[in-house]
Amino acid sequence: MTPDSWLEAHSYLSPVAELSAAVDRAAGAIESFEARPPNWDDYRPDFLAGVPLLRSAESAVDLEPGGIMAAALVEKLACHPPSGSLATEIHALHTELQRESNAARRIVDFLLGDDSAAPPLPGLLRYLGWTAVARFLAPVVLAFNSGRDEEKWLRRYCPTCGSLPAMAQLAGEEPGRQRLLSCGCCRTRWQFKRTCCPFCETDSQRLESLIVEGESGLRIDHCASCGGYIKTYDGHGSEQLLLSDWSSLHLDLLASDRGLKRRAASLYEFDPARPS
Repeated sequence: MTPDSWLEAHSYLSPVAELSAAVDRAAGAIESFEARPPNWDDYRPDFLAGVPLLRSAESAVDLEPGGIMAAALVEKLACHPPSGSLATEIHALHTELQRESNAARRIVDFLLGDDSAAPPLPGLLRYLGWTAVARFLAPVVLAFNSGRDEEKWLRRYCPTCGSLPAMAQLAGEEPGRQRLLSCGCCRTRWQFKRTCCPFCETDSQRLESLIVEGESGLRIDHCASCGGYIKTYDGHGSEQLLLSDWSSLHLDLLASDRGLKRRAASLYEFDPARPS
């Protein structure tokens, strides 16, 4: 599955695909830094206690360079804004960040949940901020993925940044298939129980699924207890596209129409009161 073939069948996703591509191009043009993996032995007690890596005092992952990248990405887009209505909002966000004596620190604090650091355009900064910070964290996430003891986590929130999962994936072959949750912020994937709701943690032995014809293995798994849902990719080989979240925003609309609740963290929002 390629982005072009996906968009050919889902042309209504073209605007968000074009925005995502424009932001990725801008992110690739700014000065980049790479986070250094921490000492895993120092972090291990916090890991076993359920403390996400970036929230651990022992991990010593300095996120400020990622914040610098995020501020640079906003500036790059303000100078060369994507087409459409976002140009005005990007300029406003850039102006707001220029007033800050330490914009990079404010961005990082905001991304990690400090509401007092929220700017006037929090959704836009969350999207652009995590786009940059995920690039900065890529070496840490890669090392963490390969060295983490999955059986010791099995929690509903991301082991790297603490966010709730944006999507899920069923990978491998029976009888040993695994369910992986996917973070829409830092892009970590981690193992979780097959039959457990990733939001209320009710284990019903079987989540209900809404299958959408022609969606290449994508479906909506939802919980009868809390009404929450998670989009799930049942397959392998198209993770970069089908776990990107934007590529299945139409499934969020379908779930909303059926009264299901998106409890997952997302960098993409829509107005559920949109006209039909």
